[in-house]
Amino acid sequence: MVRRRRRRTLARLSATVLVLALGIGGVLVVVRWLGASHPTPIAAVCTAEVDGTDWTLDPEQAQNAAVIAAIAVRRGLPAHAVTVALATALQESALRNLDYGDRDSLGLFQQRPSQGWGTEAEVTDPVYAAGIFYDRLVEVDGWETIAVTEAAQAVQRSAFADAYAAHEGGARAFASALTGWSPAALTCTLTAAQVGTEPSTGALTDRLGRDLGLSASPVAAGVVDVDATTLGAGDQADRLGWAVGQWAVAVAAEVGVTSVQVGDKVWARGQDGWASATAPIPAGTVQITTA
Repeated sequence: MVRRRRRRTLARLSATVLVLALGIGGVLVVVRWLGASHPTPIAAVCTAEVDGTDWTLDPEQAQNAAVIAAIAVRRGLPAHAVTVALATALQESALRNLDYGDRDSLGLFQQRPSQGWGTEAEVTDPVYAAGIFYDRLVEVDGWETIAVTEAAQAVQRSAFADAYAAHEGGARAFASALTGWSPAALTCTLTAAQVGTEPSTGALTDRLGRDLGLSASPVAAGVVDVDATTLGAGDQADRLGWAVGQWAVAVAAEVGVTSVQVGDKVWARGQDGWASATAPIPAGTVQITTA
């Protein structure tokens, strides 16, 4: 009896082990099959490569950085102003347009309506928020030459006066790219844009007018040319073209941009960086294609 029971127990244990082994093997097979059929998606990221260093933002942060830089470009302010503004927004909100904050602080710069920065609606409008930041920055004595963290603190009057310095490197890289001083320096790795039956440039042209005060000339379905030279003197055509071109890359995820050409270089979704274009276009002209 005892021997029979032992044999039955061993048989049950063996069967259980076999089932478990088959189950685990089946799971492994399923996992491997799923992995092969569904490769890990590429993370959406925007990178500014300047002076041999890479700095990254996610697409939401990048398109907010783009509008902050665009307002400075429209006003003819130097890249240093954009560096100060981006370092400030990175510290205050991580470059996100927040609808909350300490006490009544709101928006990219955590500006407080109770302290005279504007209404709640105004300080959460990125165009307004960047504009009033620059209004107050240019009133600071020596803002063009003092340290970034000093200039930012003079505007913000934060309880953490030295905190802005931690963001200076990344802010400077994105400022240099978005003002056109570092050509072909800003790229975004994005998932494929959803293509409609009829390509539309509506979201792009609306954003172009809002951020830069520029209009676009249709070239073909979903393709427009932008004249960046209206933003400044003719001898700045190359730089302004790159400012607008890299702005377009930074807002690509938001408005469905699929490719951007500046001079003899072109950026496209799914492409690694800026590549040589089939044919160059005039300096100061930016050609943008949307889905």
